[in-house]
Formats: sequence, structure tokens, C-alpha cells
Amino acid sequence: MKGLDIVIYHFLPQGGVEEVRPLGNGLINDTYIVKTAGSGHDYVLQRINNAIFKDVGLLQSNIEAVTAHLREKELAAGTPDIDRHVLRFISGADGKTFFHDGESYWRMMVFIPGSKSYESVTPEYSRIAGQAFGRFQAMLCDLPQRLGETIPDFHNMELRIRQLRDAVAADPVGRAASVAGILADIERRADAMCFAERLHRKGVLPKRVCHCDTKVNNMLFDSSTGEVLCVIDLDTVMPSYIFSDVGDFLRTAANTVAEDDPALEKVEFRMDIFKAFMAGYLDSAGVFLTSKELELLPEGAAMFPYMQAVRFLADYINGDTYYKTSYPEHNLVRTRNQMRLLECIEAVIPQMREYIKGIIPS
Repeated sequence: MKGLDIVIYHFLPQGGVEEVRPLGNGLINDTYIVKTAGSGHDYVLQRINNAIFKDVGLLQSNIEAVTAHLREKELAAGTPDIDRHVLRFISGADGKTFFHDGESYWRMMVFIPGSKSYESVTPEYSRIAGQAFGRFQAMLCDLPQRLGETIPDFHNMELRIRQLRDAVAADPVGRAASVAGILADIERRADAMCFAERLHRKGVLPKRVCHCDTKVNNMLFDSSTGEVLCVIDLDTVMPSYIFSDVGDFLRTAANTVAEDDPALEKVEFRMDIFKAFMAGYLDSAGVFLTSKELELLPEGAAMFPYMQAVRFLADYINGDTYYKTSYPEHNLVRTRNQMRLLECIEAVIPQMREYIKGIIPS
């Protein structure tokens, strides 16, 4: 770990480091735990993947604004042991919470002891996730700073459709003709699925501060009590529609199989997961959502498997240049899986709508 010494010293000039070892299995950033002696804290060191997050200054500015606002809210609420409930990033001597060592960008935050995360998705964890991410949005709905987009147009459906059409027009590896049927299904829904961008331009649908990566494992729980401590992995926190947090969670959590399972007959949309997540989410976020946002929650849930199908298919037509694949048809299998999930969601939208009406806070 000697190559990390200059990076660690930038954030911890007082020294006292006892051990540095890899932490977790993140797919985007390289993460290490830095064990220290006598400081009262251990730390998490991360190499930021600036191939994905190209503007690291903007990324960290967003995170600093969000964590400062959350800290202020938690302090006002009398939350004890604040460093276990809000991430705290360490500034170097230059006052910045990131450091470039000549090759890579790095950041460091205080490690939260006595915490754990979960990978499994159950109705109970889905309810907790909904409540935690809804509370996260609610606490940030009055954030005074306007955040930038760390991944521009990340959930812009109109852009994703254009990218697919461009891929079909170029057809670099000659695959477009073989997927004409799926393309027709996508195009048939394209106008309806771009509802969010149209309504936003009309001033009907607001953008909120959203997490944009709502997974159960992006929350930390107290190892002893089981209570949620805080939401983590803030790299994609940026302005978006609330569907980014609702739809993205349900796309993976409520599918009965993995997104690349070729057994389409096994794909179902789990209403128990939907109901649990929505009950938790509306319990904490229902107080600030507009009637239009509430009305469109089922369509928001449908939009995300559709968007992912569009992205998988565009990559398949382009020759598999973005997503990692294990075999030639991998992206096509993913596309079919997500289109089947979309069909399952479309079939239960009336039930989803009735359920939401019944639990909206008065």
C-alpha cells in the first residue's frame, strides 16, 4: 500500500496510520479502510472513477452541499452521534475534499463504526428503503444550492431514445435488422415514455434532489439495533424526477429474477415489494410530493425497465461497447428481460394506482 502513502498523508498529515486494506466490492470506485491509532476515528479512502464522474470538483461540491444540509437538519432535530448519521468528508490542507495525485482522484471520509449493509431484498427491507430514501428526498427538498448533474442526462428518456435511433441508423455491426420486432415495441411506447421531460418543460413536473442509485445496500444499518443510520454512495445525488429513486429501486428489487435471466416466463413484477417500498416512501416523502408526482408514480415505475431496455438494446446494436457482456447475446437477453418486466408492470398499473390512493398521507 506504499503507493497510497502520499494520498493518505494529504488528508491525514498527523499520521498514526496502522493499516490500510481494501473495503467492499464496489463496481465504480476503489475503496480502502484506513485504520488509525489515537485519532478516535478510522477512515474510508476512495479512488474516484473519473471516467464516469468526469467533473470531480462538481461531484464533491454536490456532496459537500448535501451532507452539510443533512447535518444541519439532523443537528436541529437533536440527532445524537451525528457522524454516524451523516457522512463526513475530510478536507486536505488546500481546503478541498478531493485530491489528485497526478494520476487519480481521491477522497476520504470518516468510517462509520458498528454499521452494516444488506444485499437481500425482502418486503421489510423494501419498506425501510422506501422510508429512508423518501426521508432523504424530504430533507433535501429545501436545499438552497442548485446541484449540478454528475452524469449529465443520466435519466433523460428522450436522450436515451435518440441514442437508440442513432445506433439503428449507424448499425455498425449489422444487428439492427435482427431486432426489428423489439425495436417496434420500443418505438410504439416511445412518445408515452417521454412524459417526464415534456411535463417538466411545461412546468408541471419538478426536478428534486434525488439519490439516483436507490439500492438496499446503499443504506447503513446499526449493527446492534438494526435501525437505519444513513444513506450512502452519494455520487449520483443530483436534480432528477422522483421516479429516478422509485423506479430504479423497483426495476431490480421487484423483478423475480436477475435482469439478465433468459427465462422470460419467470419474470414477474412483485407487488409485495412494490407495496412495501411505496408504503415506506410515501410515509416520509408524501408530505412534499405534488398531486402530479403522486399520480404518475406507476408510470414512473414502468419507465425504468423501459429505459434500461432501450439502453441495453442500443449497446447491443452498437456492438456491446458500454456494458460488460459474458456472451454475444447478453445485451439482447437483458433487453428482452426488461421488456417482459415492463409488460408485467403495465398489466398491474391500475392496481398500483389504487394502492397508492389508499395510502397517500392526508
